[in-house]
Amino acid sequence: MLLKKIAFAAVLAAAANAQAQDLKIGVILPLTGPFAAHGQQLENSIRLYMQQHGDTVAGRKIRLIIKDDTGIAPAVSKRQAQELLVRDKVDLLAGFGMTPSAFSVAPLAQEAKTPMVVMNAATSSITTKSDYIVRTSFTLPQVTTPIAAWSLKNGIKTVYTIVADYGPGHDAEAEFTKTFTAGGGKIIGQVRTPVNTPDFAPFLQKAKDAKPDAIFVMLPAGEQGVAFVKGYKERGLDTAGIRLVTTGDLTDEGVIDAMGDAALGMITSFHYSQAHDSPENKAYVQGYAQAYPGHRPNFWTVGGYDGMHVIYEALRKTHGDAGGDAFMAAVKGMNWMSPRGPVSIDPDTRDIIQDVYIRKVERVGAVLQNVEFDKLEHVKDPGK
Repeated sequence: MLLKKIAFAAVLAAAANAQAQDLKIGVILPLTGPFAAHGQQLENSIRLYMQQHGDTVAGRKIRLIIKDDTGIAPAVSKRQAQELLVRDKVDLLAGFGMTPSAFSVAPLAQEAKTPMVVMNAATSSITTKSDYIVRTSFTLPQVTTPIAAWSLKNGIKTVYTIVADYGPGHDAEAEFTKTFTAGGGKIIGQVRTPVNTPDFAPFLQKAKDAKPDAIFVMLPAGEQGVAFVKGYKERGLDTAGIRLVTTGDLTDEGVIDAMGDAALGMITSFHYSQAHDSPENKAYVQGYAQAYPGHRPNFWTVGGYDGMHVIYEALRKTHGDAGGDAFMAAVKGMNWMSPRGPVSIDPDTRDIIQDVYIRKVERVGAVLQNVEFDKLEHVKDPGK
C-alpha cells in the first residue's frame, strides 16, 4: 500500500513538474524577403501582448523560438516546423504569414497533435487541413463577400477581376464572382497575376480596354499593392471612370503611406482598421505606438495579438496543458472583445467570426486612414 502511495505521489510530482516547465512556442514568420516588414509586424504584436500580459500563464513561462521562412517558401516552412517539433520539442506552433507556409506545416501538426495558431494566412481551407489548427486572422471569402455586395448596391454592374495566382487570390476571385453574379452583376474579364510580379502594366491595360464599371483586385499586402495603385492612376483608369474595389489588404496601414494621394477614395472591405473607433482599439493603438515608435498597427498585428490572447486564455482553461486535444477543446467557442471588435472562434470550423467593415481611404489630419462607414456583423467564413 505504501509503495502504491509513493508511486502515485511520484506521478503527481512528475505531472506538476511538467506543468511548471517552460512552454515553448515555435513561431514561423517571413522575416526576410518581400514580406519581411509584415513578418516583423506579426512578431511585434506577439511580443507586445507578452509585454502587456506577462510571460507566464497558468504557472508556465512562455518561451518563443522564432524561425524565418523567407515568405512564400513552403519547403522552408515545413523543414523549420520539423526542427521545432523534433529538436526543440515545442508545445505549440504559431505565426504563418502566408498560405503556402500553413499548408505545408498542417500535416505535421496533425501527426504530432500539436496546436497550430494561424495568425495571418487567409485561404479558407487551411483549417480543414488539421484538426489542431485555429485561426485568429480572417479568410478571404469572409472579407470579399461584403465588398461584392456593396458594389451591387452602388451602381457597379460590370467588373474585371485581377487577383494574385495563389490560394487567397483564388478564394477572393471565386467569392467575389459568386456573390456579384448572384446579385445580377457581370464579370467581363478575369486575370491571375504572378504572386511576386512587380509590373501590373499589361494587366491594367487589358482591364482598361474591357471598359468595366470597376476592377476588383486582391494582391498580397505590401509592395505589390503600392505598384498596382500607382499604375491604376498613371494609366488613367480612374479618369476613365473605372472604379477600384478591393479587400483591405491593398490599403493596409503598413503600405498606405507609400501610396500617397493615389489611395484616396478607395473603397475596401476588411476586418481591422487602425482608425476603428472603440476603447479597446484606442488602447491597442497607443500601446503599439509606445512599443514601436514610427510603426503603425495593421491587420497582421491584430492577428498576432489576438493569437496570443487565444493561447493565454486556452492555457488558463486547461491549467497549463498544451496537449492538442485539451487545447483545441478550450479554444472552440471562445469569445472576446478584440481591438477589431467582438470576435469568437467558430466551434465547428475553428475559424474566427468577426465584424467586417466597409471603409474609404481618407486623410485624417495628416494621416491616410481606412475610415469605416458601414459593417456586417458576426460574419462567418462563407467558404466553408
